[in-house]
Amino acid sequence: MSKITFPEGFTWGIASSSYQVEGAWNEDGKGISIWDTFVHTPGKIVNDETGDVSIDHYHRYKEDAAMMAELNLRHYRFSTAWTRILPTGTGPVNPKGLAFYDRLIDTLLKHKIEPYLCLFHWDLPQTLQDKGGWPNRETAYAFADYARVVAKHFGDRLNVIFTHNEPWVAAFVGHFLGMHAPGTRDLGAALRAAHHILLSHGLASEAIRAGAKKPIKVGITLNLNPVYPATESKKDQEAAERVDAIMNRITLDPLLKGTTPIEEFKIVKPFIGSLIKPGDLEKIRSLDLLGVNYYSRAVIKHSAKVPVVNVEQVNPEGNEYSGMWEIFPKGLYALLTRIQKDYAPLCELMITENGIPVPDGLDFDGRVRDERRIRYLKNHIYQVHRAIQDGVPLKAYFHWSFMDNFEWALGYGQRFGLVYVDFKTQKRTVKDSGRWFAEVIRENGFEL
Repeated sequence: MSKITFPEGFTWGIASSSYQVEGAWNEDGKGISIWDTFVHTPGKIVNDETGDVSIDHYHRYKEDAAMMAELNLRHYRFSTAWTRILPTGTGPVNPKGLAFYDRLIDTLLKHKIEPYLCLFHWDLPQTLQDKGGWPNRETAYAFADYARVVAKHFGDRLNVIFTHNEPWVAAFVGHFLGMHAPGTRDLGAALRAAHHILLSHGLASEAIRAGAKKPIKVGITLNLNPVYPATESKKDQEAAERVDAIMNRITLDPLLKGTTPIEEFKIVKPFIGSLIKPGDLEKIRSLDLLGVNYYSRAVIKHSAKVPVVNVEQVNPEGNEYSGMWEIFPKGLYALLTRIQKDYAPLCELMITENGIPVPDGLDFDGRVRDERRIRYLKNHIYQVHRAIQDGVPLKAYFHWSFMDNFEWALGYGQRFGLVYVDFKTQKRTVKDSGRWFAEVIRENGFEL
């Protein structure tokens, strides 16, 4: 057996998001978000489950932080709920909302855990949605104001602020596929939302740097999928290129090149009009950290199933699948080396999410033997190591997620955590994967 070791100072961490873990959906002055509205609409979520309580991190954060420290976890990426801080998205600040995140950040620091704060993980204030949401350009400016409040209040204890988590999902899964809040099916709305979210990143970057009391690195996290044609046919290859443009390049190009692939497709022009204003792309290209969230690849064939772009995703036979997608570790290496080759980013590069949903359960002795997750982690972290060895300057790996939690439209059926949560009793149990990951952090590597 041989051991792989990561560069000195490599960062190991875990991630979560406010709506998925906090609960306390209407406590202490918190306003209503689009996810609060969405989950309370019958038929939107599996079993009509909600994040009203979730894993009750709002009340159990001290216990959770202590467990992180016990597992050698020294870097925690979490999001703040916009409506906890600004209940209507703009206007008066909610002191109790600020106080909660004060307590959380101070508790993390007490345990020598560095907080990586993300401003937005899909829970847009409902009042802003009522005014048009992300398809409305004004929402980008409201987001910058929110960023300014957060940076001014918490910036003295932060080194990193991420503006957005997965803008593509917020834009397209929420506005085109309709599977996430706000649940609309409108390509034009999705394209406008995508651009305005990126614009808000640029505006927020300015606000953070102006409002913080000390220098802060500003980042964004993107869900990226290497795209493969289903066959070598010209139609399938062209379909794969279209998907790559609308799934990957739509966020990478503006952030890292100051260009956009949207204007390459004449067919979408009627949907967007004069969406991109002079100066927008220059403002968007403002980045100290690029976070990469990787779960799987996309295998694409030409098809009329998805209108306008005429593509269909296929699931190759004979491969391993999780409860949500194909398991394809080599795609992570392909993605990282592609980013380095095509963009040579000047910003820092991190894996900010990677994980697998496994139907974990407690064995008779109270132990969770999730060997499949450990195998997944070994295979993917190995690909991270390969990429670093081949010249990709990757600085960090964050596992998704620390604990089992609410998995959006899929409710509580998909477990991603290193810690098992009994959703009825809220009892936490460290899984075998959690112990394994703690040892990886301690050794800064693992035996192959």
